[in-house]
Amino acid sequence: MEPIPKSGYYYPNRFALITLNALEEVMGKNGLNAILNLAHLPHLIDNYPPANLERAFDFADYTAVNMALEEMYGPRGGRGLALRAGRATFADGLRNFGAMAGAGDLAFKVLPLQAKLRIGIPAMAKIFTQVSDQHSTAKEQEHEFIYTIHRSPICWGRSGEEKPVCFIAVGLLQEALKWVSGGSEFRVQESECMAMGAESCQFVIQKEPIS
Repeated sequence: MEPIPKSGYYYPNRFALITLNALEEVMGKNGLNAILNLAHLPHLIDNYPPANLERAFDFADYTAVNMALEEMYGPRGGRGLALRAGRATFADGLRNFGAMAGAGDLAFKVLPLQAKLRIGIPAMAKIFTQVSDQHSTAKEQEHEFIYTIHRSPICWGRSGEEKPVCFIAVGLLQEALKWVSGGSEFRVQESECMAMGAESCQFVIQKEPIS
């Protein structure tokens, strides 16, 4: 695996820390250490970023971790681990940001499901745009929401892929939707991916829950 040139775009340290902790939970410490070595990030072994909101974790490094997952576990195994890590990332740390957006208020909790989604999905996009260099937007269509990441930290510098690769984002969105909706599961599919040559990474969120 070749190193990815630095992007100059950053995630807050805390987001990277949450993801690394989530991966360690999913695959164990030795598994994560092997991933960090493969991703050319050995300096992070036993030395995770601090739990602050300073934008200091380069998108290229976040992408390298994602690529190393696929390389080590194969596309299917890597995808499963990335989905789990994405879900754990939201569950373990980002729900506090959801509360910041007002999604934890009692007034929010009693809203009808579609109203919760109409407020919660754009609020999440806004939080990522405000606290990181990941510019995100959300728009509503008749049967679905389209969540767009205009600068992706998950597939930065990747190209020539035949299928979408941003499964950490899919898992994160799934868990966020579960939280926003009060426990429902939703179908989230990446329809366009920058690693396939698209201009942005787009995620289609069905309005009707699967469960």
